Amino acid sequence: MSAWQDAIAACHRAGEGFAVVTLLQTKGSTPRNEGTKMVVTADDSMDTIGGGGLEHLVMRRARELLNQGVPAQSVEHFPLAGKANQCCGGSVSVLIEAFPAPTLRVAIFGAGHVGKAVVKILADCDVRIDWIDTRTEQFPNDLPANTQSHVLSEPETFVEDFPSGAMALILTHDHALDYRLLLKLLDETDARHIGLIGSSTKSARFLDRLKRAGIPDAEHVRWQCPAGLPEVKGKMPMEVAVSIVGELLSLPSADLTKKPGVSWKAVQAALGKT
Repeated sequence: MSAWQDAIAACHRAGEGFAVVTLLQTKGSTPRNEGTKMVVTADDSMDTIGGGGLEHLVMRRARELLNQGVPAQSVEHFPLAGKANQCCGGSVSVLIEAFPAPTLRVAIFGAGHVGKAVVKILADCDVRIDWIDTRTEQFPNDLPANTQSHVLSEPETFVEDFPSGAMALILTHDHALDYRLLLKLLDETDARHIGLIGSSTKSARFLDRLKRAGIPDAEHVRWQCPAGLPEVKGKMPMEVAVSIVGELLSLPSADLTKKPGVSWKAVQAALGKT
């Protein structure tokens, strides 16, 4: 693959917004030919359409489009002598396609049958996925472009770097680990939704333990067990996954779920809780 193709794949893996620049048409003397591409991110660029003043102007315009936070396209025309202060004397028309970073980020704990089915569905959605398990062999050889795997002997350690405002799915095979993850996510993060696989009995048992651990009642609205839409029936992994993903995608966007006041996590930090 060329440098710009590698760059797009890297941006997908990192969940980073990017813009693809393509020289649509060239006239006269120009530094690169039609069809030349480059990739621009907020802080970097990969490959080149010829450098100089033209590339500077194009990168600035690409970042303007990225800052809008929505997918966008623009065709720009640049006389190289007039706009770009280049002596080539030609002109170029440039297509800029902006692909902002996904607004939805999900951490999935567990790479078993249900976890695999969930990732298979989310692979085709505008989502950034962090997939965590203790077993390397559980992950497929070819991960979706929007997915990054994390092999951790103690999956709870991922919570220490949990992305702000992200969602979490706890889909492991270990009930003790499930509880540790849930407690840590509620106690130390601002995760806006935590879906926990299991039964109503498991939910009641965990709720009792969390209350005894000192988790405030207000925090319990952030997690749900059993995870998924109750309207979706069936117990096959893909059926459960459809239910879980349907619930995730039906939730309000992040800006609608922000509540006024100080978060529990912020209170803990202010009190010096370690």
